[in-house]
Amino acid sequence: MRPTSITAGLLILALAGIPALSAAMPRALAPPDSSRQQSQQDQVPQTSQTLKSGVALVNVFATVRDKRHAIVSGLTQDDFKVYEDGVEQKVAFFSKEMNLPITLAILIDTSGSQQSVLGAEQDTASRFVHEIMRKRDEAIVISFDTDVNLLADFTEDPSVLERAIRRTQINAVGAGGVVTPGTVPQGNNAGGTNFYDAVYLACHDELSAEAGRKAVIVLTDAEDTGSQLSLSEAIESAERADTVVHVLLLADVMGYFSQGMGYNGGAVANKIAGDTGGRVIAVRSEKSLEKAFDELAEELRSQYVLSYYPSNEKKDGTFRKIKVETTKEDFKVLARRGYYAPSH
Repeated sequence: MRPTSITAGLLILALAGIPALSAAMPRALAPPDSSRQQSQQDQVPQTSQTLKSGVALVNVFATVRDKRHAIVSGLTQDDFKVYEDGVEQKVAFFSKEMNLPITLAILIDTSGSQQSVLGAEQDTASRFVHEIMRKRDEAIVISFDTDVNLLADFTEDPSVLERAIRRTQINAVGAGGVVTPGTVPQGNNAGGTNFYDAVYLACHDELSAEAGRKAVIVLTDAEDTGSQLSLSEAIESAERADTVVHVLLLADVMGYFSQGMGYNGGAVANKIAGDTGGRVIAVRSEKSLEKAFDELAEELRSQYVLSYYPSNEKKDGTFRKIKVETTKEDFKVLARRGYYAPSH
């Protein structure tokens, strides 16, 4: 029997605003532990400064690279400017975080297009979790193909995560094949690769109740052929969960680029990563996959935190655009592009 399947039926309930909480539900949709209820915008850094009552603090995690693409350390608060909807904001708290806990969701594409690279993904992802995980870090492992499966719930144990990664298997269903009963509603999109659904469920159902630094790492060719949700809905779920999405793009391994096939995964990957403040790293070999994981590990441990109380204090639920700049020339800042204001 395959691990717990996060069904599209539960997804529809969630979209309709119907609570999907019961003893019979998969653990992925169970009520989060009370110790993890606090949202990121309520997670105030430790400081002696006076807190601004009634206004949510916005935390922005930023990575800075130079023109040679090397991580830049040693910057100060004065080296940054933060804008919300074009209006400069006053940074209330600043720090260089290397040890702040990280919550990760590792999503692995197990559709038929990944047959030749799954073994390399398992090896490098396993090494990654052992190297990146530190005390108080947590991660989950999810696979997606014709359905979305939670292989490991939140854990601090890299060995548990590795065992989950090793259990991934190709589960593609071709035309006329049999889809696992109850996992995918039958329709025009049934039987494909549920990339957008997987991102939505990881962010909305799993990461939204987590505090602090959060990231989704997806190993995929970014071709979605079966999701019930759209790309924009997947992106919105990440933005509302204050989660960055990084994509390790495996398309070239399958020869899409060289053969001139109708491949759109690159544009999709750039959209979802760009809008959430993440990166797309093209993977063309097992060696480049190892390098990609090493880059992400370095980046996740080399972030600046810029926190501010927004000058726009309206609780209108609107999306606010964020732009982070550095006063240093030839430096590039990677940070999320916005957040949703509270509605009440």
